[in-house]
Amino acid sequence: MEDLGGKVAVVTGGASGIGRALAERFATEGMRLVLADVEAAALEVAGKELAEGGAEVLVVPTDVSDAASVDELARRASDRFGAVHIVCNNAGVGGHPSASWDAPTADWEWVVGVNLWGVINGVRSFVPALVEADEGHVVNTASSAGLGPIPFMAPYTATKHAIVGLSEAMFHELALRGSNVHVSVLCPGFLRTRLGEIGRNWPAHLEAPERTEDPAAQFVEGFIVNGVAEGAPPSVLADGVVDAITTNRFMVLTDEDQAAAAMKSRAGTVEGRDPVLPLG
Repeated sequence: MEDLGGKVAVVTGGASGIGRALAERFATEGMRLVLADVEAAALEVAGKELAEGGAEVLVVPTDVSDAASVDELARRASDRFGAVHIVCNNAGVGGHPSASWDAPTADWEWVVGVNLWGVINGVRSFVPALVEADEGHVVNTASSAGLGPIPFMAPYTATKHAIVGLSEAMFHELALRGSNVHVSVLCPGFLRTRLGEIGRNWPAHLEAPERTEDPAAQFVEGFIVNGVAEGAPPSVLADGVVDAITTNRFMVLTDEDQAAAAMKSRAGTVEGRDPVLPLG
C-alpha cells in the first residue's frame, strides 16, 4: 500500500504511547483516523488534539478484551468512513512482576485478555472485510519479549510470543491465498511509553494483586521502569510502521541488538542457566 493519503486507519490503545505515535504519524500521511482506548478521557484529549492538527478523527471508547466492544468499534468505523484500510491491534498492558508459578489468576486474565484477546478480537472483527476487499494491512503490536522472555513477566511474555505466532500464521495464510492484504508485527525494545505504570487501567471486576516481595521480581520491575524511562520515543517505531506498510515488510524492530539479545536469551535457556534479560 504505497499511497496512504485518504485511507482509514484504526488504532487501538490510541490515547497514548505507541498508539498515539502511530496516529500522529498516520495523520502526517493524510489518513483518516479511528482511535480506540479504554481510557475515555485520555482518548477524547488525543482525538481533540489530532483534530486541531487537521486530522479527521473518530474516537470510540473500547475494551479490546471484550469481543462485543471491538465489534462495535468496527461498526462505528464502517458507519463513519466506509472501508477500513489499516488495523493496528496495539492496546497492551504489562502486568505485575512475579514468578510464573506465583502469578495470580487475575493477572493472567487481565494480561491475556488485553494483549492476546485484544489482537484476536481485532483480527476477527476487521480482517474479513479487508480480505473481501482484497486491500489492507494489519499491524499487530508484540514486543522484543515476543522473541525472548522477560523473567518474572510470564503473562506478558506468553502473550507477546503468541502475537508473533498469530501474525506469522496470518502472513502465510494471506500469502497462500495470493491476497493483497498484508500483516506486520511490531517487536520493539524499550520505548518511552506507560508500560512501567503497573496496574494502570486495572479492571474493577478483578482483585488487584499485592506488590511482590520477591527481590528478583522487584529487580525486573525496576529494570523495566528504568528501561522505559530511558527508551526511544515511540515516534521511532511509528516511522518504521509506515515504512513496513508501504513496503509490505513483516517484522518491525526498533533495535536489532535488542532483538538479537532476545533471541540469545532463548539459547541461554537451552544451553545453560545464566539469565539474559532480552531488552537490556
